[in-house]
Amino acid sequence: MTITRIRIVWLVLFGLISGAYWLSLNPIETTPALWALRKSLLYYSGVLAIGMMSIGMVLAMRLQAIESLLGGLDKHYRLHKWVGVSGVVFALAHWLIKLGPKWLVHHQWVDAQTFKTPAGTAGFFDHTDFLHPVRGFAKDLGEWAIYALIALALIALIKRFPYRAFFKTHRILPLVYLALVFHSVVLFTKLGINSPIGYLTSLLMLCGVIGAAVSLRGKTGASHRCVGHLNRFEVHPNDGVTEVYVALDEHWPGHKPGQFAFVTFDPKEGAHPFSLSSAWGDSHEVRFYIKQLGDYTRLLPNALTIGQTVIIEGPYGRFDFEPANASQIWIAGGVGVTPFLARLEALGQQTMADAEKPSSSDESSNVHCYLCVRHAESDLVTEVQRLAQLAKIRLTVVASDRHESLTGTRIRAENPDWLKREIWFCGPAGLGQAIKQDLLQNGFSSQHFHQELFAMR
Repeated sequence: MTITRIRIVWLVLFGLISGAYWLSLNPIETTPALWALRKSLLYYSGVLAIGMMSIGMVLAMRLQAIESLLGGLDKHYRLHKWVGVSGVVFALAHWLIKLGPKWLVHHQWVDAQTFKTPAGTAGFFDHTDFLHPVRGFAKDLGEWAIYALIALALIALIKRFPYRAFFKTHRILPLVYLALVFHSVVLFTKLGINSPIGYLTSLLMLCGVIGAAVSLRGKTGASHRCVGHLNRFEVHPNDGVTEVYVALDEHWPGHKPGQFAFVTFDPKEGAHPFSLSSAWGDSHEVRFYIKQLGDYTRLLPNALTIGQTVIIEGPYGRFDFEPANASQIWIAGGVGVTPFLARLEALGQQTMADAEKPSSSDESSNVHCYLCVRHAESDLVTEVQRLAQLAKIRLTVVASDRHESLTGTRIRAENPDWLKREIWFCGPAGLGQAIKQDLLQNGFSSQHFHQELFAMR
């Protein structure tokens, strides 16, 4: 359901830009001849490229209104990735359509007249070209910007490049985008601003330029940042996890269990997204369980100093366990337990508060949590067991050193009412896909299977 929503949004954006473009052309500009088709596709690919990149720049601002519309920042970033890749593909197509015919003619594979507009043809992309004096510069700038765009896209997509390289080079993208905006504005005068696609593209570029300016000034998410200080941290070698506690100032609005934040320990490294693994309380302290996955997170304990300044941006995400009173199944894979820790802590606090009420009952929460880990004996397992006992939920530990992997078949067998439950999953994508596919094949609704898709790259 989540991927479907993102696809629908992408298709709507693609259809909107495409429809506005083709509706803006006159009969001569849609002539079914190779020379006309080439020129129409040249502008079409360029419009799609700058349109998608403009949308990507808007999404890069991390606006909470858009996050709410898409159902969480993980979906927000997935769409950002899709429109970014689409922009690069359309820009590459634009470049090939521009230079391809010249190569064909140069190698004498086609006649030189094949792609030339016939003499005397009027009304074919011949709108007022008042920026003609800078057309040559705009064309060269656009070509070099496309080369830069492709290189930056490869660095972002190929995960062998370290995160720091991705973070630093990604900050150059707004400059590349602004170069392409200049290219588009100058060359767009031939297509005509006073048209549906002219109005739409101008609006998208204006919004994109605002997004680029926000990024270049380092103001992305600035209104959601607050300053904190490292209170304490502990390394759990058997879990490969660093447990970090940060005391926040009064500007932190609080968070719901399941949400995450961007955390900056080192400005040179940049912000990393980590799930908030503690419930919000009067202490104004938040906890993060940080898995030692890459070079940075493995070396993080050596770089931390008690009392150091930490920048927290958020909270983000819609992994919120709603509706709270519904029967639920939680599936946590490894460090994917972090959002569940916050929820367990919140339920434990609620359970203790209810126990003090005269009319309170001792009923257990209608939640079954599966914790999938490598080793049954670890600090993380012990902590989850403690919190699960306080929250009065059913906990099943599935350790790969003792048990077979968790499957949809087992979940269905151990939860007779599984069809009526809400399922929340956070963990390895492969495990989630296997379980989800099994459940869907047996009649479960995808609307009730909730899974984080967040990835910075």
